[in-house]
Amino acid sequence: MNRQARLFAAIAAFCATLSANAAEFTFGALGDTPYTWLEEAGFPALLEGIGREDLAFVVHVGDFKRAVAPCSDELFRQRREWFDTGRHPFIFVPGDNEWTDCRGLQAGGYDPLERLAKLRELFSRGEESLGQRKIRLARQLPDYPEHARWRHGDVLFVTLNVPGNANNARVMPDEFRIRSAAVARWLAQSFNLARGDRLRAVVLFMHANPWAAPAGRYFGYRELLAALAKETLGFDGEVLLVHGDTHRYLVDSPLRDPATRAAIANFTRVEVFGSPGMNWVRIRVTDTTGRISFEVTPGN
Repeated sequence: MNRQARLFAAIAAFCATLSANAAEFTFGALGDTPYTWLEEAGFPALLEGIGREDLAFVVHVGDFKRAVAPCSDELFRQRREWFDTGRHPFIFVPGDNEWTDCRGLQAGGYDPLERLAKLRELFSRGEESLGQRKIRLARQLPDYPEHARWRHGDVLFVTLNVPGNANNARVMPDEFRIRSAAVARWLAQSFNLARGDRLRAVVLFMHANPWAAPAGRYFGYRELLAALAKETLGFDGEVLLVHGDTHRYLVDSPLRDPATRAAIANFTRVEVFGSPGMNWVRIRVTDTTGRISFEVTPGN
């Protein structure tokens, strides 16, 4: 083999290694914790354990306190300090306990929109994640910086501010309407980006469990599920939704084709653990058959 051929072979091997590394990685997710004083005492150790794992990043999908705990600046700053201690890039997605439920007297009787603004100030400022090691994030500016997205390998990751407890639709219908329109735009733009760049998977993070509403009752997620079904059916790759809200760890495929009512084959849902089950979820992204697949396991 001549020198030029050896050079080309080395470049090809290097590129193959980069491709393999990009195609196989692991990230972590958690949510709905810490709630109690006992969980708060153990939360730094949980983050420390996560930090010992080889992870691309970690996402908290909302509810970093119980609903009746005060929505104070002090508590918010303390959670921010915890999240910043993580060794990995850390992204936070708001849940209902941090803003929509803050109107309750036990939670302090706050204006929910004022608390959402404080969350944005502390957790969604700038172009970087939280955590000791940062990654760059694109945000839906200027009004919804908590809507973020980033790429890792051939996968696009997207956060959505969709809280539990009816998505704030019944109590603040105007807020719900405006935010839902922003969610729909961010979702459509993200899938268009994934299709245009020929990405092979889209992973979504939000707090709410949109399948938790009792049958026949409107809980503020109907339009979101319709949009999610449309985008997933129009996407050739895999779609993963990671959420919290109902505190039950599970992995299934509940999204249905509106026309046939059959489960949409390229969609998977993961619900993370929640209080009192204080644990996290490990999600390994692999490419073994020409398609992206997700291997989901409990962190501990």
